[in-house]
Amino acid sequence: MEICIFEDLYFDRLEPLTFSRPTYDLVCGISSLKEKIIREYPGIKVSLHTRPYLESFLISKYPNLCINKIEDNDCLFINGRILAPKNISELLPLKDKTNKVFISKDDTLIAARISGKKLNEVKNNIHDLLTLSNFDGVKIEKIDIPCVNYIWDVINNNHKEMLKDYSFYTKSKKRDMHHGKIFDGAHLIEKENIFIAEGAEIKPGAVLDASPGPIYLDENAVVFPNAVIEGPVYVGQSSQVKSCARIYENVSIGKICKVGGEVEDSIISPFTNKQHSGFLGHAYLGSWVNIGADTNCSDLKNNYGSVRMYVNGEVIDSGSQFLGVIIGDQSKTAINTMFNTGTVVGFACNVFGAGFPPKYLPSYSWGGSDAVTTYDIERSIETAKRVMARRNKVMDEAEEKLFRKIFDLTQKERRKRGYPY
Repeated sequence: MEICIFEDLYFDRLEPLTFSRPTYDLVCGISSLKEKIIREYPGIKVSLHTRPYLESFLISKYPNLCINKIEDNDCLFINGRILAPKNISELLPLKDKTNKVFISKDDTLIAARISGKKLNEVKNNIHDLLTLSNFDGVKIEKIDIPCVNYIWDVINNNHKEMLKDYSFYTKSKKRDMHHGKIFDGAHLIEKENIFIAEGAEIKPGAVLDASPGPIYLDENAVVFPNAVIEGPVYVGQSSQVKSCARIYENVSIGKICKVGGEVEDSIISPFTNKQHSGFLGHAYLGSWVNIGADTNCSDLKNNYGSVRMYVNGEVIDSGSQFLGVIIGDQSKTAINTMFNTGTVVGFACNVFGAGFPPKYLPSYSWGGSDAVTTYDIERSIETAKRVMARRNKVMDEAEEKLFRKIFDLTQKERRKRGYPY
């Protein structure tokens, strides 16, 4: 049997981060939603389903996986928005070949185990987003598996998923936790709960406190002198925690990032820099984002009420008292930029100027509180190529096409706000 991790109609609730990635590539804890599913089915063939415009990009990103193609005669479809529990392989066993659809209490399509004629029908419509209607006539069963509906669900579950992921990745390493270099003068509190991978370094004066939760430093990560980390925290491969940084609980840092200032309850995607002073809290930053010095985001309203956020054309009450800024891939902020609670910044934006910018900036926005206009597509691509070159990365044809496609997809949003084309 094959597993196909799929996207459904509600990917747009997770924009702007899902403009440039499928829902299952969002990170929660240490690993992506996709990785949480795959690891519970070791040795099983996996394929990925996505929106048509992301297909070429994913083929270049995952050359060893089938994209929008099912090759087996039996397939277990799993929604890429789920937060897979440890026992998912028991809840959704592969050995049972009976056709069945699994939905949540709120009727969200969680999974479908399909073969025969019905599978052939799905294969013929694989380029469409999958819904319950694709599995009409199949027996339905209710199942209790949590799903990510909005970006704040990812942020709010980061603590729980960090603990779960840490346990998974260190379960065979309990007697050999420290592989990297710990310099004299570095302080490790509850060091038995701190994993230090090969090549990682902790410089003199740094303090790593695992009493609130575990800390995981991946390969070649560096913690600079006098930085403070309070777990649970994950620092990705070759990332740097800069001197005097204060990294508090529930922070996930992807690979090849530079992080400084004060950060808490946030997810920072690979190749993103937030290395200067400034506060970031209850936030999610996409990849290739650069945060200017002394950029600050508010994550708590003055009246301590729940934060409302712009989602897919409407303002939604998150139900969260703490919620900061969401920034899409390839966006930048200037020095001293300020973000209000629940601000959303789209893909490839350039934010600058005094005062608070609008709480929603469509993709390819250029400006801030005084005025906002459209960021020219050619200039944005040229800037992205320069940024990627600094990390020895070259933008391939699929990525450039994706840039242009996202520009076209978000044109209506900009026009609605009076931006010039």
